[in-house]
Amino acid sequence: MENKIIVAIDGYSSCGKSTIAKALAKYAGYTYVDTGAMYRAVALYALRAGIENNLSDIEGMLKDIRIGFVKTADGQHVTLNDEDVESYIRTLEVGNLASQISTIKEVRAFLVAQQQAMGEKKGIVMDGRDIGTVVFPKAELKLFLTASPEIRAKRRYLELQTKGENPVWEDVLADVNDRDYRDTHRAESPLRQAEDAVVVDNGEMTREEQMQYIIEVFRGRSQGEL
Repeated sequence: MENKIIVAIDGYSSCGKSTIAKALAKYAGYTYVDTGAMYRAVALYALRAGIENNLSDIEGMLKDIRIGFVKTADGQHVTLNDEDVESYIRTLEVGNLASQISTIKEVRAFLVAQQQAMGEKKGIVMDGRDIGTVVFPKAELKLFLTASPEIRAKRRYLELQTKGENPVWEDVLADVNDRDYRDTHRAESPLRQAEDAVVVDNGEMTREEQMQYIIEVFRGRSQGEL
């Protein structure tokens, strides 16, 4: 018999965390929560408020920020104060600002509280940078996704191209390395592998191979196996 569990997926940028999390949630019939999108939504709010150079001002604005998720024909979109902002939050500019926003203690506390509330009834798949270490340290299944910076930069480069942008390879690679440094060196909840996480290096794996392996691990954990 399978029990509902919490699945925490952490890892570096452009490792395919969201893709894997969405697929696993669909397979299991679980709720999927993209925490990175939540930070991107706060970053978009800061950008629109014109405080990108004074991010400390965001603390006083948190009370005016409402983040939600809505189901759409192509899956799930994030909303900011009831506006569907999915297309706006996926730009390189917002992504870079979100990485900076995520270092602010008050922002993290604001969003972590919401994320923990979402997982109270279990049956949830959540991906981010500190899900298995901070948000749900007692999650039944923790996955840590990784791949080389070059492979991840190539994925990001192709993703931006498909969106009609004209990225510069050197800039994309530098951005990946910069985000890795910020994510692993920030004072508040730095990216790190939980001791009991299952590590998945997907640099040389196809999406099908990843899912087959992860589903096997998930089925074992949901049935109470170690």
